[in-house]
Amino acid sequence: MNKIYIIGIGPGKEEMMTGQALRILRQCDTIIGYTVYLELLEDDLKDKELMSTPMLQEEKRCVMCYEEAMKGKKVALICSGDAGIYGMASLMYEIGKAYPECEIEVVPGVTAASSGAAVLGAPLNHDFCVISLSDLLTPWDKIEKRLLLAAQADFAMAIYNPSSKKRHDYLQKACDILLREIEPDRCCGYVENIGRDGTKYTVCTLKELREKKVNMFTTVFIGNSTAEIIDGKLVTKRGYPSERR
Repeated sequence: MNKIYIIGIGPGKEEMMTGQALRILRQCDTIIGYTVYLELLEDDLKDKELMSTPMLQEEKRCVMCYEEAMKGKKVALICSGDAGIYGMASLMYEIGKAYPECEIEVVPGVTAASSGAAVLGAPLNHDFCVISLSDLLTPWDKIEKRLLLAAQADFAMAIYNPSSKKRHDYLQKACDILLREIEPDRCCGYVENIGRDGTKYTVCTLKELREKKVNMFTTVFIGNSTAEIIDGKLVTKRGYPSERR
């Protein structure tokens, strides 16, 4: 059986990859991924056969994996964060229907929700949801509905893809939607360049968040109704009774 590993590399630095991901990457013959992700690999992994496609050529990248595996190579497809969270795992399974001779295995990675939360404090310490503001593959009316329902359900939220050159006002639009259900002084925060050079975080209210300018390397966190700022960190309470503390 020809084997392909779909590996989440987290933010890209070796220290933030899982031991399983590193071990398998070092055993593979060929590593395939988006060009930027390949550049993040440590030097010893760059000695492998590296293959890439530009952005928006995800299907081509997946087909490359199957074609190389059919040659008898041990292949890894890398994704930032976790391959099963806004990653390539589902597309690989879909395309894999045409390649029954190949077996795929998903190797988990550290997604921005968890790595960013660690920088910011404990913003996801109770029930939470993850919502992407990218409308490239999801219609905006569906994103709006998800934001509203998450606010009504009092979920803490991790928001991916809050901005880009073409979507520079999407975070503002999202905040306007949330403000229909959430008080303006709700505790929030965001982290830029998680796990990479220049990592920094900011805590603020939802009203203040609406005016912030962020980039595509930012993950935004919205606290639930119990959230507060403690020693400069965003904390969503777990709900332990006070007599147990």
